[in-house]
Amino acid sequence: MRIVAVSDLHGVLPAIPSCDLLLLAGDLCPVENHQLSFQADWLRGEFRAWLESLPARKIIGIAGNHDLVFQDAPDFVPPDLPWTYLQDSETTWEGLKVYGSPWQPWFFDWAFNAGPEQLEKIWQRIPNDSDILLLHGPPRGYGDKNNIGESSGCPHLLARIQEVQPKLAVFGHIHEGRGEWDLGRTKLANVTILDEAYRHVHSPWLYDLSEGTSGAPERSCS
Repeated sequence: MRIVAVSDLHGVLPAIPSCDLLLLAGDLCPVENHQLSFQADWLRGEFRAWLESLPARKIIGIAGNHDLVFQDAPDFVPPDLPWTYLQDSETTWEGLKVYGSPWQPWFFDWAFNAGPEQLEKIWQRIPNDSDILLLHGPPRGYGDKNNIGESSGCPHLLARIQEVQPKLAVFGHIHEGRGEWDLGRTKLANVTILDEAYRHVHSPWLYDLSEGTSGAPERSCS
């Protein structure tokens, strides 16, 4: 099964290669305008048209910390977008159980922020038999360092991933953290397509689930 994953689009709608499953790991809406009505209109217009054009058999997505409309005005989000949206919830597709969650440790005054005790409870909701985790924030120590070397990932998320041992966990949030790692039987990947200056420099991340092989995660789009 060919999986493509992207995160931190911030309004950039990249070309997506043909795939079985496309995973969208949050921060979808344009960064220049955080008004709820603007985000809702963008989802209804440009984002919908992009989703409808994609060569993917299945699209599953979550929100990120910049996608305030999903937290503050969920009724504004178009309910009929051609994707499966997850928010602390799961879906099963072709035998794969995918669980999605938008949360991360407190990060300025954006959406889906939580403290350590709340995050520990949030991650306990992840089913023990999950195959794929679709996350926005990274686990501690993997793709979570900012440009001054600070780690912002969640240690409770890391512990839960180690307990569940899904086949794949994708995330973004920290633009400087693009990359992939092996943690036991789990492939971890920070799949942001933008750099820390919000420039579109990375291609979509490709992964063959049956072979356990990925495309070059650092290939530039510029």
